[in-house]
Amino acid sequence: MTHHISLRARVLPAVAAAGILVPAVAGAAPAAAATPQVSCTSGKAGLAAKLQKDITAALATRSGTVAVGVRDRTTNTTCTLRATTSYDSASVVKVTVLATLLWDAKKTNRYLTTRESNLATAMITKSDNAATTSLWNQLGVTKVKGFLAAAGMTRTVPGSGGYWGLTQINVNDEQRLLSLITARNTVLSDTSRAYILKLMGSVVTSQKWGTPAGAPSSVAIHVKNGWLQRATRGWRVHSIGAFKGGGHDYTITVLTDGNSTMTYGVNTIQAVSKVIHQDLVPTTRTATAYRYTPTATPREAFVAVPRG
Repeated sequence: MTHHISLRARVLPAVAAAGILVPAVAGAAPAAAATPQVSCTSGKAGLAAKLQKDITAALATRSGTVAVGVRDRTTNTTCTLRATTSYDSASVVKVTVLATLLWDAKKTNRYLTTRESNLATAMITKSDNAATTSLWNQLGVTKVKGFLAAAGMTRTVPGSGGYWGLTQINVNDEQRLLSLITARNTVLSDTSRAYILKLMGSVVTSQKWGTPAGAPSSVAIHVKNGWLQRATRGWRVHSIGAFKGGGHDYTITVLTDGNSTMTYGVNTIQAVSKVIHQDLVPTTRTATAYRYTPTATPREAFVAVPRG
């Protein structure tokens, strides 16, 4: 859903999608270069070559700039494409916001307040923007940067001026975040990890598109998506997911921009995700297909620009 924002005073006209409040100006465009190739490695014979071939084929007819990350602990498999290219985060950053909140609370050995828990739930399961702004402003950029440093997400840059949706993200750092969420570590407690996975596993049906596409019915799905239209490079559409079951434990990140419509970006992500699931966990039974249905008439809203 796209929300058009009416701003006052010295603020530039803005566009908000998926709750991202951002100036409608050119974003940081990935530098033009020779088209990179999908790179895969695996401890399972033949799997790397199959994934490389199938991901490449899935993207062969797709326009825009697509970055992909895959990691399966079970077979020691990884795939990357444009692993360090930066993208406007859109709502994908909400997982980082939640992780920062939990990391910060862990420092003083405290539980989340009822207010924080309610905001976190709305932020992840419904992609609620107002809830995200509240938590972003509460934490402040300094704490977000502190978490990023602790997490080793060295190339992620928080959005300035309260524009959390313009945080710069990349495949390597998002995969690093998913790794911290899905395995024991010293950054996030086991309780924190379980809480994040619980919320990512409880996303409303209308937002379960993206990396879950084609997942076998035997696999538990945890997802967070983001979508944002800007004045240049079209729609940014992203999806990060953690999947466990069928004898596998894997994560997928797909970041895209230069999409003509949101639907086009969703379809690109799902084309890639379907072949990844099929190659990692071959099966004829897939989970419920969550179809993305674009809003025919975007609801207009007038909201204030967040500051922080």
